[in-house]
Amino acid sequence: MFRWGILSTAKIGREHVIPAICQSTNGSLSAIASRKEEDARRLAERFGASHVFGSYEAMLESETIDGVYIPLPTSMHVEWAEKAARAGKHVLCEKPIALNAGEIESLIAARDETGMIVSEAFMVTYHPQWHKVRDLISDGAIGTLRQVDAAFTYFNRDPGNMRNVPDLGGGALPDIGVYPTVTTRFATGKEPKRAFATIERDPDFGTDRYASVLADFGDFELRFYLSTQLAHRQTIAFHGDKGFIELNAPWNSNLYEGDEVRLHDAGHKTMEVFRFTGVNQYRLQVEAFAKATIDGDHSSLFSLESSVKNQRLIDAIYRAGEDGGWVEV
Repeated sequence: MFRWGILSTAKIGREHVIPAICQSTNGSLSAIASRKEEDARRLAERFGASHVFGSYEAMLESETIDGVYIPLPTSMHVEWAEKAARAGKHVLCEKPIALNAGEIESLIAARDETGMIVSEAFMVTYHPQWHKVRDLISDGAIGTLRQVDAAFTYFNRDPGNMRNVPDLGGGALPDIGVYPTVTTRFATGKEPKRAFATIERDPDFGTDRYASVLADFGDFELRFYLSTQLAHRQTIAFHGDKGFIELNAPWNSNLYEGDEVRLHDAGHKTMEVFRFTGVNQYRLQVEAFAKATIDGDHSSLFSLESSVKNQRLIDAIYRAGEDGGWVEV
């Protein structure tokens, strides 16, 4: 059993990843660390963790864990992921793993020098619905792919939320822009060449609260819009000359209408529906991660090399929003 330690008591850990670890077949929750030890103790009692630490350093020095999950603010990811790897702990780090692509190079160096696994927590890449989309596209089910359209929005104007704090890595693009980009790359196996974007910043927070993006993949285009201040919406469609694919809950599994992949023919006369019920993508993620640390096969994990490529596109989108024209990725 892989022994997990959690750095911080962040909401995504409490609500999604820690429960997934507790439900997993090959891992156990061993320790919680927080700079407020009482917070760590309460969370440990809630989920049955045996060990509590009042500092991140103390947990990394402990022999009670094999690896860590890091749900800290984005601005702290690289620092603590590298410290964990160099302390001999495997690392699953919440997305985005860095503020820019260049920062990830130090994590690649730490991974290679220590032999530890360091992976960005893109849980969507472990969900079978995305493997199905990838298979349908590669098998020619929609013919030649020409267009991907997506939207991801929610409403949050809480000034204390890290998503609205620039210094912590807040903003729409780091928080949710990474999803249309990473899943398009995952499903198609293609990489973007250039980007064009319109970005609107919140006058109070300074974070990007809206973005309209066009990414040129050569053979097809990805168009999407994001917002942290619009009504909740998630959608994505892959459009080819012989049909198109739609997903109901592309990124937040089991939200909205449930996990379905819908394949439409060219004339919109037939529809094949692939349903995925009872899937916990966070559990699939932590089980795949634990398995990789045990058997040494990392092929199913999201690699740091892929993290660099995804972050380069996000970086290019920011530059395009500032420059007002096409920007090479």
